[in-house]
Amino acid sequence: MAEMSVRDFVMGWVVGSSAERMGQLWGTVKVTFMARGVRFGLFICLIMSTMLFVEWVYIGVAVAYVKLYKRKPEKRYKWEAIEADPETGNAPFPMLLVQIPIFNEKEVFKLSIGAACKLSWPADRLLIQVMDGSTDTLVKEMVEKECVRWASEGINIRYQSRNTREGFKAGALREGLGYDYVQECQHVAIFDSDFQPDPDFLRRAVPFLLHNPDVALVQARWRFVNADECLLTRLQEMSLDYHFIAEQEVGSSIYEFFGFNGSGGIWRLAAMKEAGGWDDRTTAEDMDLAIRASLQGWKLLYVGNLEVKSELPSTFKAFRSQQYRWFCGPNNLFRKTVMDIARCKKISVWKKIYMMYNFFVVRKIIGHTCIFFSYCIVLPLTILVPDVDVPKGGAVFVPCIITAINVAFATPRSLHLVVVWVLFECVMSFHLTKAIFMGLLGTKSANEWLVTQKHGDSATRKIQSEASAPKRSLYEVIRSRIMLSEVGFGMFLFMSGIYGFLYRNDYYFIYLLIQAFMFTIVGFGFVGKILP
Repeated sequence: MAEMSVRDFVMGWVVGSSAERMGQLWGTVKVTFMARGVRFGLFICLIMSTMLFVEWVYIGVAVAYVKLYKRKPEKRYKWEAIEADPETGNAPFPMLLVQIPIFNEKEVFKLSIGAACKLSWPADRLLIQVMDGSTDTLVKEMVEKECVRWASEGINIRYQSRNTREGFKAGALREGLGYDYVQECQHVAIFDSDFQPDPDFLRRAVPFLLHNPDVALVQARWRFVNADECLLTRLQEMSLDYHFIAEQEVGSSIYEFFGFNGSGGIWRLAAMKEAGGWDDRTTAEDMDLAIRASLQGWKLLYVGNLEVKSELPSTFKAFRSQQYRWFCGPNNLFRKTVMDIARCKKISVWKKIYMMYNFFVVRKIIGHTCIFFSYCIVLPLTILVPDVDVPKGGAVFVPCIITAINVAFATPRSLHLVVVWVLFECVMSFHLTKAIFMGLLGTKSANEWLVTQKHGDSATRKIQSEASAPKRSLYEVIRSRIMLSEVGFGMFLFMSGIYGFLYRNDYYFIYLLIQAFMFTIVGFGFVGKILP
């Protein structure tokens, strides 16, 4: 018994001393290294939050000014309806080309081709060109038959097949403009395979180009036919509505510059040629063309009440790939064009500042990197380092104001989803921050182009998929959807929240636990199934 008591005493002393030494070491590391690092990171995050706050308030004030003074495009630019002349017939109507690029999109090509063929424009002044780069021979045959069918009804439509993906979308559109029969066209309207313009689209948009010779582009607002399909599409609608209602409107109304959205717009061919035409040096070929045209002195016009229907990605895999391209491409483009913007002598200094700082730095770089580093890294670390105090204004009030501005100008019908939207934006910031740095560094993945999967009629697709999809176990479903990076970050936030609950008196741990839950459900691919 005595020997056991001595041994227990010795082991207790050793273990106790080790635990005490480990505690002292951890305390030293926290004070000497972690605390300083977290304070510095917090300082940087507060600077970025301030930049975002100023930008969002500025956008809010600018949009309110535009609405209050009714600075509609029809008041800022000359617009007169185009009518046929009794003597010259359809001569007042400029010859117009409609381009539809397609790549293995068998579910939606009939929608875009059909909508283009129903456009209200004189048949002898309209040319529809379908650029088909599909690798699936069955899809090629289906697209060609659809073009032949419309041609038999008197529509001037041309089917052009590509045997290479060189240049991706930019390469297809550039090749389409090279055909001899296109040379007589003055303007080109571009619609992706899932876009459906209304019949009066051209009659409402073309007069801006016809009566304002300094305007190079007329961009329409996107509306979404499947916005109510699932939670994922509702959240996308909230983000994209703000982009069009606020960001595009401000750029067009005040600086006459914004990023071409790649579809739902009409270009003046003379402006495209002067800017150098399509360039496939990045996956943001649409934004690239808009920048080069603006640097040549051309004006870009966004018309918010001119709408075109399109489709949102309804699967998280398609959404992730689309978002990666949308953020990686612009930042790769910024790396390649920043000096061209700075050296340009055809635009004002204020326009240069807007293009470099507001358009690229704040919206394309700071926006999501600030969210990721602030709320997914620095805030959890402040839970682990009690010596660091987090200013409530920078961590709580500023994000709330930014969110309020987004909701006020974006999608009021989705106000009840604002909390979910904020949490989802934090999750996506992890993926988008990677895309941003890959673009800025010009990595190989920055030039990879993946076509966003389209589904067409959601109701039909749902019935067909339920009937034909093989039954899979829950394990197989989870294994096919799981994303370890998101799940791993969810575990990190969860452990930080538990630590804060046990050892801290603040309430940040509640946010961390909720955010950990969102990371986890997104990591397991269930985000589209939470709310119909």
